[in-house]
Amino acid sequence: MDEIIKLNNVSFDYESDDASFKVLENFNLVFERGTFNVILGHNGSGKSTLAKLLNGLIKPASGSVSVNGLLTSDEKNDFQIKKTVGIVFQNPDNQLVSSIVEEDVAFGPENLGFSPEEIRTRVDSALKAVNMYEHREHPTHKLSGGQKQRVAIAGIIAMEPECIVLDETTAMLDPIGRKEVIDTIKCLNKEKNITVILITHFMEEAEFADRVLVMSDGEITADGTPTDVFSDVEKIRAAGLDVPQTTDLLDCLKKQGYNVSSSVISSQLCVDELDKLIKSKRK
Repeated sequence: MDEIIKLNNVSFDYESDDASFKVLENFNLVFERGTFNVILGHNGSGKSTLAKLLNGLIKPASGSVSVNGLLTSDEKNDFQIKKTVGIVFQNPDNQLVSSIVEEDVAFGPENLGFSPEEIRTRVDSALKAVNMYEHREHPTHKLSGGQKQRVAIAGIIAMEPECIVLDETTAMLDPIGRKEVIDTIKCLNKEKNITVILITHFMEEAEFADRVLVMSDGEITADGTPTDVFSDVEKIRAAGLDVPQTTDLLDCLKKQGYNVSSSVISSQLCVDELDKLIKSKRK
């Protein structure tokens, strides 16, 4: 197994003046290089804390997080780890650093020391990938929320990290924008072998994953392929999550005695299941 990120017995607490709240305790997880991972979980399940641990934005209270064998707890590794693992959050306003779109996307590659010609190539390619190239000279403060998010994603893409972590990144996008972003991330994963860790509340986005993980109260309660995970609909619901509409429909039919698979996520496979069911009833 070629691992890129490893969490070993990680514990993390959030502390205030009068209380301490444990988010993770003796948490273990490994992400393999080049895989597309989707993490699902209700609010407060620990997903965002996990995302911040993955590239050293926060450090574990105990245990270790390593990226390509480098410990995030060692400050001398900070630059290399953040170069290796890029992260995009839900609110793009917290990540935009320049007043002009193309300058914002260029910020990361400039800090990595690339030549002006390479920066230009990366910026143009990244903006085209998220369908924002025509806005390259626009002021960032005049963009819509969805457009700002695409620029934030382009800024990470331009750095070409080995791993991209997306923490509810598509939440502010409309369905078309969401599809464009997911298609872009899928392409980066397949064509450039970039490891993707997508944290989302859109169940349908799990369809494209190699691996789906479900988090609840700081623990992994399900871990496997999309088919494996969504075959146990009740476990998904027990974690406080909705199941994809396709899965919900087929699960209802299965409970009524129909011979269908309830682990289907994609619309096309759902149609195929319904088509087989109809044909079987005509015989």
